[in-house]
Amino acid sequence: MNSSTARPVSEAETRVGSLIRARRKQLGLTLQQLGDASALSVGYLSQVERDHATPTLGSLAGIAKALGVGLDYFVAQPRAQDALTRSETRPRFSISGSTVSYERLATEFPGSELSSFLLTVPPGYASETVSHEGEELIYILEGSITQFLDGEAMVMKAGDSLHYRGNTPHAWSNPNETPAKILWTGTLTILNAGDDKTSRIELVSPDKYDDQNNNKKPNP
Repeated sequence: MNSSTARPVSEAETRVGSLIRARRKQLGLTLQQLGDASALSVGYLSQVERDHATPTLGSLAGIAKALGVGLDYFVAQPRAQDALTRSETRPRFSISGSTVSYERLATEFPGSELSSFLLTVPPGYASETVSHEGEELIYILEGSITQFLDGEAMVMKAGDSLHYRGNTPHAWSNPNETPAKILWTGTLTILNAGDDKTSRIELVSPDKYDDQNNNKKPNP
């Protein structure tokens, strides 16, 4: 595995170490995994992350590729207008095979950790039970859902909120005849182009929670 020569960081240079570390942790990668993917030594990456060394452009390009971002992620300055979304122009989309629709609220900038979406959940929808890193906070805007947290069912209506660790097995459903609208915010990065996050979301054995949806097979 190749290694670059470390050199001191000057005050005039952009400090990218904290951004690299934040992105790596966001993806759940170890220094060794990042090193393998970028062909750089663990020792050198450790120095870079602590801002004790500045990577060359070629090294930074390799790190960026391994982290699923472009070079501008580390060098571009976020603009205030990029953080603004308006209801009438905000993109709405859905994931193939799912009936839930999404609106992205949060924007991405170097070092950002939060994701936020408006979810419109149709009547009869039921999710699978999952577990993952990070944390989530949901706030019911319209309608109601049944939230399952570690096997416990909670009916949530408009105005209710719930904040929980992502590694607590959780699922939710809309057993009602009207759609529900949810504000979802969490530290789990999802729906990002170029990132494969499915490996970080673990399905929980259905045997433990079969009765939570009355043995109804969940929708995707």
